[in-house]
Amino acid sequence: MDTRERLIESTRELLWERGYVGTSPKAIQQRAGAGQGSMYHHFTGKPDLALAAVRRSAEEMRAKAERELSGPGTAYERIETYLLREREVLRGCPVGRLTQDPDVIADAALRRPLEETFDWLRRRLAEVLAEGQERGELRSGLDPVAAAATIVATLQGGYVLARAAQSVEPFEYAIKGVLGLLAAQTTTE
Repeated sequence: MDTRERLIESTRELLWERGYVGTSPKAIQQRAGAGQGSMYHHFTGKPDLALAAVRRSAEEMRAKAERELSGPGTAYERIETYLLREREVLRGCPVGRLTQDPDVIADAALRRPLEETFDWLRRRLAEVLAEGQERGELRSGLDPVAAAATIVATLQGGYVLARAAQSVEPFEYAIKGVLGLLAAQTTTE
């Protein structure tokens, strides 16, 4: 991994662990094993590097979700695969946690990849649900757009509840609950 990649990956980890303010250029350089000159050779400063890291986290989240949502199975099974995949629940969502950082939210450039990622995820889930309806797997009365928003909100809220309790149990109950609501909309036994 070259220096630029190490800087981006180190920043991603630090943003996830500490947030924007807690991620100093010195901490980034130490974790990346890079000098100050290397950092400023590749990036104009911390905001530029943070933006590259946020974009990378968002891209990775989208790619993982797309693999699961475009995989085999019914709409319900694909969403179940997505929701039940292994996650570092107590660390929170690497993208969702950034929405709780006031410095990230105050910066339109840093906020944009987060907004775009959650918009994409809601649209993609709605597409999967609509496909399920078209194939007769899900009841026609289900609103794919509203259901997709509910799934994303439950997932992100589950992370928050788990972190507050320092237990994965609230997250697991939230996911089990939303899957139960979705299962009630299936037409297959």
